[in-house]
Amino acid sequence: MNRQPNFFEALAPFHSTEESFDAKYYAPAPDDWLLAMTDVKSSTHAVECGRYQLVNLAGAAGIAAVRNVCAGETIPFLFCGDGAVLLIQPAHEQAAREALARTITFVRTTYDLTLRAGALRVGEIRQRGREVLVARYEPTPGNSFAHFLGGGVQFVEAILKGRDASLPASAIAITASTGERAPDLSGLSCRWSPLKSERGKMVALILSGAADLREAHDCVLAIADPDARGVAPVRVDNLKPKWQLRTVLLEAHARGGRLPFALRALMVAIQTLVAWLIFRSGVRIFGFDPKRYVAEMARNHDFSKYDDVLSMVLDCPQERIDAIRAHLDERMARGELDYGIHVSDTALMTCLVESASNARHVHFIDGGDGGYTMAAREMKSRIAARAGAA
Repeated sequence: MNRQPNFFEALAPFHSTEESFDAKYYAPAPDDWLLAMTDVKSSTHAVECGRYQLVNLAGAAGIAAVRNVCAGETIPFLFCGDGAVLLIQPAHEQAAREALARTITFVRTTYDLTLRAGALRVGEIRQRGREVLVARYEPTPGNSFAHFLGGGVQFVEAILKGRDASLPASAIAITASTGERAPDLSGLSCRWSPLKSERGKMVALILSGAADLREAHDCVLAIADPDARGVAPVRVDNLKPKWQLRTVLLEAHARGGRLPFALRALMVAIQTLVAWLIFRSGVRIFGFDPKRYVAEMARNHDFSKYDDVLSMVLDCPQERIDAIRAHLDERMARGELDYGIHVSDTALMTCLVESASNARHVHFIDGGDGGYTMAAREMKSRIAARAGAA
């Protein structure tokens, strides 16, 4: 018997980031679905200590864990750099909660980071005056990312971080697992070198508060890319495979399982070395075409995401960055929006691969050196400075 598509799978997808702002693609999530969120506590400090790759892995780990226990279902998710947003249908709620609880423990014991997680049913969010509208961004068939509107995501985030007095964080918290069973993080990896800018610098940009975020988005892109060459940070030319001991150990930890860690690490080392050689040579082997896979990677990523706040990583000429800042400073001074920017030489990519040979893989993008985390810190500092001056 064929399985009926779930709510998210039944949505008409859009295929370009410019369509993120088109209301026709958004639909109300069902009341009985669960909106879950994860967040790395003190991520700014971790980034300042150079641990931004671990922060990104911790942020993506919750997505991997939930997707793996909901095998066969398309789960709406949004990567946020130091955390994630997930929508979970009732049939998978208990398994997803347990997976997130195990992920909290895994992140603490393996990365020495504190991952917070919380969840609230969509119907309860609506009762408190917020909405959860969802759209499905599908850059290529079978590879989907979720976008959100309605304030529900921001509401759950505020509760999780203790910034909303209407509900304590403990009321929605998912607590760490006390057992030894690790989450299934199969497919989570970081086998690619940092993405070097080909136009100047990689810019992590966060925009919020604009009456018309589509207009603000279009203005920024018009400044960043007046010659229409494209600003996406992932290109075939800057995708370079890497083979490093640290990467091998991180992936071996993520795989978990009953095999001794040393044996898992050896298996990952061999597999990643073979993959590195295949990608370096570009030779097709056993039906796997590395050139096709790299071309798919250049599309299956989330350099622009939307959850009532617009977050983007752009490959941008230096002089254009100064013009973007000037434009946004002027608009912020008029009270039209809030923003934060972080500039680096590279962007960082974290991968979630379901099937490399069947074109089922997605890739999460953040600015180098903790791009989104540092951009968020800058935005918070600007807002605090404005409030202090008022």
